[in-house]
Amino acid sequence: MSTSALSPAARLRGLKPGWLNDPKVWRTEVLAGLVVALALIPEAISFSIIAGVDPATGLYASFTMAVVISIVGGRRAMISAATGAVALVIAPLNREHGLGHLIAAVILAGVLQIVLGALGVAGLMRFVPRSVMVGFVNALAVLIFMTQVPEMHDVPWAVYPLLVGGLVLMVLLPRVTKVVPAPLVSIVVLTVITVAAGIAVPTVGDKGDLPSSLPVPGLPDVPFTVDTLITVAPYAFAMALVGLMESLMTAKLVDDLTDTHSSKTRESLGQGVANIVTGFFGGMGGCAMIGQTMINVRVSGARTRLSTFLAGAFLMVLCIAFGPIVSDIPMAALVAVMVMVSFATFDWHSIAPRTLRRMPAGEIAVMVVTVVCVIATHNLAVGVVAGTLTATVVFARRVAHLANVTSVTAPDGAEVVYTVTGELFFASSNDLAARFDYATDPDRVVIDLTAAHIWDASSVAALDAIETRYARRGKTVEIIGLNTPSARLHERLTGELTGGH
Repeated sequence: MSTSALSPAARLRGLKPGWLNDPKVWRTEVLAGLVVALALIPEAISFSIIAGVDPATGLYASFTMAVVISIVGGRRAMISAATGAVALVIAPLNREHGLGHLIAAVILAGVLQIVLGALGVAGLMRFVPRSVMVGFVNALAVLIFMTQVPEMHDVPWAVYPLLVGGLVLMVLLPRVTKVVPAPLVSIVVLTVITVAAGIAVPTVGDKGDLPSSLPVPGLPDVPFTVDTLITVAPYAFAMALVGLMESLMTAKLVDDLTDTHSSKTRESLGQGVANIVTGFFGGMGGCAMIGQTMINVRVSGARTRLSTFLAGAFLMVLCIAFGPIVSDIPMAALVAVMVMVSFATFDWHSIAPRTLRRMPAGEIAVMVVTVVCVIATHNLAVGVVAGTLTATVVFARRVAHLANVTSVTAPDGAEVVYTVTGELFFASSNDLAARFDYATDPDRVVIDLTAAHIWDASSVAALDAIETRYARRGKTVEIIGLNTPSARLHERLTGELTGGH
C-alpha cells in the first residue's frame, strides 16, 4: 500500500518513534526524569549561590533549559541545566552590575551560540587537544572548590560536623546502593537532623526565596544602550564558548556510551535557543551537565528526549509543591555536595606521578597553562584559548624538526639532487633555504619533494627564495615529486610572494 493511501491517523502513527508504544521504555524514562530532577535541586541552588543570585534564578534556568533542549537539542537523553561553569563566568557580572545585566548576557550568549553553531564551531572542537580538556576540567574543579571556602569561614561550629557527615554519607552510600543519588540522601538526612534538633545553621532560605509559581517571560531590566551591550558582551561571549565546549564534550561522551551519533551542530543551535528562552524567563543560563547526564544515561538507562523533558518538569513541581521544605536545607549540606562535585570532577590520574613521568613535557605544560590561566582570570574560555595556543606552539616546534634535507651529487658532477622529507610549513620552512650549498653546487639542481608536503605560503616563499639564489649564480632548479595538493598550492603562489625569480 502506498503512503498516500494511508489515512491521516495512520500516517501520524508512522511518524511517531516506536518507543512511545513501549511501556518499559516509558517507565525507564519517567523514573530517570524523576531521579535527575531530585538530584538537580541541590546543584541548581548551589550554582545559584556561586553566581550570586537567588536560588529561584538557578532553578528557573534548570527548568527551562531542560524542557527546551529536550525539544531542540541534538543529543537525546542529555541533561542541560544551570551549571557551575556558566555560574563562574557570569558571577562577576552579577556582582558588579546586577541581575538585569546577567539576564541580558544570557540572552546575548544564546544568540552567539546560534551564530557559532551556524558557522560550524562544533567542527572546531576537534582542534582542542586532550591536554587542554584535562586542564579545563581540573581548573573547573578547583574553582568550584574555591567558591565553597567562604561558606566554611566564620560560621557556627555545628556546620563542620554536618559538612563531614554529608561527605561521609556521599562516599559510603554508593557502595550500598545507587538507586537514589547519594547527594540527595545526604541533603535529606542533614536537613532532618538540623530541623529535628533545632540546630541553628545557615540554610537555603537565608540565601533567598524559592519559586512558588512558574516563571513568566519578560525583558531584562537594563537600559537598551550601546554601553549595556559593551558591558555584557565579553561575559556573553565567554559564556557562549564555555557552554558550547562543555555541551559538545558531554554530547561526545554520551555518543560513546550509547554507541550512537548525534548532530553537534543541532546541539549548538539548541543550546543557543535554550539560553535565549531561559533569559527571557529570568534564568541564569546553563549548558549540558556531565554529572546529571551520567545519572540519566548510565545509572537510569534513559535513551530518549522524554527523560530530559520530565527532569525539567518534575523540578518545578518539586519546588512549587515542596518549597518550604527545600528552604530548610542547611548550607552545610550543599557545601558538602559541591566539595564532592569538585573532587569527582578533578582528573586525579592526570597528576599521578606515574602519569607525569610518562607524559611529554609539552603536554604537561599545556595542561598547566590552561589551569593557571583559568584560575588567574576565573574565565574558563580564557584558559581553553590559552591552552590551545600553547598546544599549537608545542606542536609546531615538534613538527618543525621533522623536516629533513639530504643531497646526492651525480657521479659526473653535473647534477645534485636534494631530497626533502617531512611537513613544510611556516616553522619547518624558515631555515630551509640555509640547507643548500649555492656556491659549490653544479649548474643543475633538482629538489625532490616526493616525501614532503607543502602546507602554506611560507613554504612556497622558501622554495622561491632557493630558486632565486641559484638563478643569481646562473644555475637552474627543477622541483619534482609534488603531490597534487602541494602542486596546486605551489603553482598558485610561486613567483607571487617574492616578486618573481
